[in-house]
Amino acid sequence: MKEILLIIRRILLFLFVSHLVYLVILKWVNPPVTLTQLGSLFTGHGLKRDYVDRSEMSSHAMLAVMASEDQLFPDHSGFDIKSIQKAMDYNKRKPGRVRGASTISQQVAKNVFLWQGRSWIRKGLEVYFTFMIELVWGKDRILEMYLNVAEMGDGIFGIESASRRYFGKSAAKLTRQEAAMIAACLPNPKVYTVKPRSRWVSRKYPWILRQMNNLEDDPDIRKLLTQD
Repeated sequence: MKEILLIIRRILLFLFVSHLVYLVILKWVNPPVTLTQLGSLFTGHGLKRDYVDRSEMSSHAMLAVMASEDQLFPDHSGFDIKSIQKAMDYNKRKPGRVRGASTISQQVAKNVFLWQGRSWIRKGLEVYFTFMIELVWGKDRILEMYLNVAEMGDGIFGIESASRRYFGKSAAKLTRQEAAMIAACLPNPKVYTVKPRSRWVSRKYPWILRQMNNLEDDPDIRKLLTQD
């Protein structure tokens, strides 16, 4: 029995050290593949992606995803407590409908290290990885990673692939309106399509454009949009 426990401890220690090393490496290197991407590939949705550096992304794209998904991104430490509380209250009132409150950091933690789903185990791991990437990577890298790994269409991952698929251009050349359209699909990219433009995207992207106008002069936002 002692030998079995020793083996288990060694395995757990190895897994713990390995994931820390991998997490640190990803501060500079993009993930070879994610579980979400593999799931898309194996379920017949395909896998189209093209990782690019943040210097190859339009600042409009960065601003659009913050305006759409997480307007407090520069200011929080990975979690938007007020939004989480509102989501919990909403879900209690309407248990048949689930409302999320994930920040960009939480979405990156889920998309890079975990699987899709709503189990308590996965949610607990998401909290841990969100804390770690905020600590190790920083906001610039988290935003860059988000724009590379987020699904932005059926089997389309990242802003570069989405830009080329929908508008026939690199992500660096996206206009303000085009970036807002892509950001509008993020809640459910398989359903909220950019081309053909779904009703949701048609309604949502003008709102995102207005939010972009409101946010872009914020000093913390401006700092994140500044290219290295």
